[in-house]
Amino acid sequence: MSTEHTLSTARTTAGVIGVGAMGANHARVYSELPNVELAGVTDHDADIARQVADEYGTDALTLEELLERCDVVSVAVPTHVHYDLVTTCLEADVNVLVEKPIAETVEEGRRMAALAEERGLVLQVGHIERFNPAVQTIAELIDELDVISLEAERLGPPIDRTAPGNVIFDLMVHDVDIVGSILDSTPNSITAMGTEDGRYATATMEYNDVVASLTASRVTQKKVRKLNVTARECFVEVDYLEQSVLIHRDSYPEYVNDEGQKRYRHESVVERPRIDNGEPLRHELASFVESVRANDKPEVTPQDGIEALQAVQTIDQLVEDRQGQKPATVLSEGDHDSDEREVEAP
Repeated sequence: MSTEHTLSTARTTAGVIGVGAMGANHARVYSELPNVELAGVTDHDADIARQVADEYGTDALTLEELLERCDVVSVAVPTHVHYDLVTTCLEADVNVLVEKPIAETVEEGRRMAALAEERGLVLQVGHIERFNPAVQTIAELIDELDVISLEAERLGPPIDRTAPGNVIFDLMVHDVDIVGSILDSTPNSITAMGTEDGRYATATMEYNDVVASLTASRVTQKKVRKLNVTARECFVEVDYLEQSVLIHRDSYPEYVNDEGQKRYRHESVVERPRIDNGEPLRHELASFVESVRANDKPEVTPQDGIEALQAVQTIDQLVEDRQGQKPATVLSEGDHDSDEREVEAP
């Protein structure tokens, strides 16, 4: 998938429901996209809605007024109200991009997906890292590799250090989606553990013969967003923040004689693919708008969002179950020989 999304000449009216930190960025990007008009914003806090509307030259509206004006909307509100708001938008024949996770429950996600399909509308899930140029680069390379393992780290304190929430749903969900999309698969088994306060979690996910290790943390005092891919041909480092990819090949460790002294030397060939860097949110919203204009399947489908939600719910359950117990594993059908506690796979 190219990082460039060329929008057609038809003008699309867009709106944002929920203009907190993320929603305000959606409003900014819609106001900048070519052939897109930011028709308005709405928020339960009228003062914030007016402030964002004034900043981006649009109107603060009621939900009903906004839906009357818009072809597309972004829904950037707490997860527990996704279902009601997305359903209201779809019933008003408005296409929706809903922030991750898709819904509070898998059943709600399935109902939303069914309604969008029934009404012939685009429902895209806001897994923004899919649109990171570095991720798109590794996605293009992965088919050429015999992958053994992936390791993702999403670490660092939030901007608001008092922010509540569980790192599994807030942070790890990004990497669950990325790994699933890169491997084009769902996990056969999951093992997980984490802290009681929900600020640190790790998960090991098996995809047939590939193992993915994910770590999410709000207690680590350094911001890290990385993905490492170990393949038989090479080792790939992806840095989400730097939007960079390094490919290490032909690694040669050896001892050499240097003036009578033996020393260790390790050389390798490092490739740095050219990446057209850019703002992932801009690529995401441009892709969404283009899917609507073309009446085409979005880059991140409701089913993608549902699969990511299923996985993080399982991870969260395993972490809860493990408190004070031995490690728990979710197993696929046919893998029930283990003595570890088993939970039916999603």
